[in-house]
Amino acid sequence: MKLEIEERVFHFRQPAGTSRGVYHERRSWMVRASEPGGAAGTGAAMVGGVGECAPLPDLSCDARADYGQVLRRFCDEVELSGQIPFDALRDYPSMLFGLETALLSLPDSAFSRGEVGIPINGLVWMGSYEEMLARMEQKLEQGFRCVKLKIGAIDFDRELDLVRRIRQRFSHHEVELRLDANGAFPFDEALYKLELLSQYNIHSIEQPIRQGQWALMAELCRESPLPIALDEELIGVNDPDLKRQLLNIIKPQYIVLKPSLHGGMMGTREWVVLARDMQIGSWITSALESNVGLRAVAGLCADIYGDRITTPQGLGTGQLFTDNIPMPLEIRGDELWTLKNS
Repeated sequence: MKLEIEERVFHFRQPAGTSRGVYHERRSWMVRASEPGGAAGTGAAMVGGVGECAPLPDLSCDARADYGQVLRRFCDEVELSGQIPFDALRDYPSMLFGLETALLSLPDSAFSRGEVGIPINGLVWMGSYEEMLARMEQKLEQGFRCVKLKIGAIDFDRELDLVRRIRQRFSHHEVELRLDANGAFPFDEALYKLELLSQYNIHSIEQPIRQGQWALMAELCRESPLPIALDEELIGVNDPDLKRQLLNIIKPQYIVLKPSLHGGMMGTREWVVLARDMQIGSWITSALESNVGLRAVAGLCADIYGDRITTPQGLGTGQLFTDNIPMPLEIRGDELWTLKNS
């Protein structure tokens, strides 16, 4: 077993705005697994998979200055043992996700065979009012029946106006509307803002206040007129017992899972099982990976939720970069499909 690492930088077609700032480029480490193959005397043909390790600066629990060196040490360990050290990698979810993708076969499913698509939401990035309005109109014109609007970067009244505009054109029966605050609301303003938003039939809001405030988040989940989904709150919570404790204390209505942030494929499966036991809904999204990571996330999603997924997933990121890696994926309407015979 040999693992080679290639560092890549991808460039966004347009700046990706979040409440933490604006991304113009995305740095990833590609891990390629190979083994000598072929008959003796014919040369060493190399076969294997490729995985993407893509931490998000200021967000991933394993984003660090020496990321490449730490990843190399884990790759050396895998080369010697032939096994992924899952326990040692719990606190390095983006590295675990990349190694799982490189070394484990994508699950066979109707999605991977190109027989069914996965419903996805249309994502409206943060920006100026005019930019967000134009992006929102574009997603609606493309036929998305679920739109996710990132809020928290501009004046709240103007964001409320964007939500109002959607509901003036489409009822909640026609378009499901999700919001993502990325922790932007101060706690003492959060409930008031949630009450204002609730009049527009919002499906859910992700992370209304910043993570790490379990008691305050639990209070919001009890009092909010809107269903609350946890996202950043789950980052760095990698021990199974601590996961259960978090869900027991906060009792959210949903959790939103990004494998490269929330424990790789293994950790994502743990979160889903725990959530199901507690009647907490969940869906899976990519975390600004290239098409390499997106394909793996989509395959995991199909394996976990089955062939008849009805909840829109967050897998519409394949068109973000000018220099993405080609993969047999395409968006048809508001679904992500695998191209057949790929």
